[in-house]
Amino acid sequence: MSNVFVIDSFCQPLNPVHPARARLLLKQGKASVYKIYPFTLILKRIVEVPEVKPLRIKLDPGSRTTGIAIVNDVSGEVVFAAELMHRGQAVKSALDARRAVRHSRRQRKTRYRKVRWQNRKRKQRWLPPSLESRIANILTWVERLRRYAPITAISMELVKFDLQQMENPEVAGVQYQQGTLAGYEARAYLLEKWKRTCSYCCAKDMPLQIEHIHPRARGGTNRISNLALACEKCNTAKGTLDIAVFLKKKPDVLQRIQDQAKKPLKDATAVNAARWVLFERLQATGLPIECGSGGLTKYNRTTRDLPKTHWCDAANVGKSTPAVFTVKGVVPLLITAKGHGNRQMCLPDKYGFPRTCAKGAKSVKGFQTGDIVKAMVTKGKKVGTYVGRVAVRSSGSFNITTQQGTIQGIGHHSCQMLHKSDGYSYTKGAPVSSSCMNAEVSTGGN
Repeated sequence: MSNVFVIDSFCQPLNPVHPARARLLLKQGKASVYKIYPFTLILKRIVEVPEVKPLRIKLDPGSRTTGIAIVNDVSGEVVFAAELMHRGQAVKSALDARRAVRHSRRQRKTRYRKVRWQNRKRKQRWLPPSLESRIANILTWVERLRRYAPITAISMELVKFDLQQMENPEVAGVQYQQGTLAGYEARAYLLEKWKRTCSYCCAKDMPLQIEHIHPRARGGTNRISNLALACEKCNTAKGTLDIAVFLKKKPDVLQRIQDQAKKPLKDATAVNAARWVLFERLQATGLPIECGSGGLTKYNRTTRDLPKTHWCDAANVGKSTPAVFTVKGVVPLLITAKGHGNRQMCLPDKYGFPRTCAKGAKSVKGFQTGDIVKAMVTKGKKVGTYVGRVAVRSSGSFNITTQQGTIQGIGHHSCQMLHKSDGYSYTKGAPVSSSCMNAEVSTGGN
């Protein structure tokens, strides 16, 4: 099990403790539960001179999921692990829907509205709301974890792939490209671009080789745009054939590969667009920041024989990565950003007039949509215990979303508050196992 955070009665972070130690503190009445997610205890006394061990929080920012790990650099112990799922696409969809409503005003017979768009200016270092949402999620959790653990340093993956370095090695010298990390940068990029599948037969979960779309024997180059992934069978069958000849009976596959080779990585572009803004805002915390690349992260992870997960990637960010990790029993906390509702008071009809009543108070019987509750139903058709996110109704009959599904019509009298709504939902991930080890990419010969 993952360690448990502990704070004293003045809310100062102490050393995280083993779950067995946490159970003993609760049983003896020396502490009480302060927070469910992440699970935190608060002592019922003041620690005058605490002897805390400095910890490092490590971040692997992603377009859809960000890996988080808190590591003890001296012992190599992973104290806490989490995977933060962003809602960037949901933000974009909401903005698109709002834009459609506003654009439809042009067709309405409404009063004239003076043009205002010419007075709107974007502030310096402006980012789209979908990217701002990702940055806000990461900063929220960095500050939250700093309140519960003695964090003294930050490591973050500043670049997933150094695209300019791969396209133009002379930017920082040829030795940079010919070093140990050269292949890891290209492999990490290709795995993301081709979604870890064979370009020709779409095979998954097997060793993949780097394949030259236009063979080197026919004048092909090592540019990243000329590289793809292929299984050994397809790579051998293609050999030095031109791709048009090899796939002359599969024109749809040929077209797909040619399009994908020219297609940029949308997710990688999103991460690169926000990386420096995130770096600058993390600097405002006052903690020293160590940066690393995706190639270095993969090199650290593979040399330490760890599985391919977001939190394992986070634990291996930067040069400060310990030579040996203690990850046995670590269960990552899966955090999903849900937002705090929306600002739309009511739904409009096609003419722009309200067709529903204005929303009432968000709180019903002391509960709010998004709260984590425990419902114990002792009679009726829904007898049982349910734990999950609650959706409130003014009638007092709630819906509870659990891992097994949504349970409707639970009375508020049966609900017990566990965790107040904070814009996130929580589940437990799977511990490290050998079955989730990733397949390595080897270098092809054509």
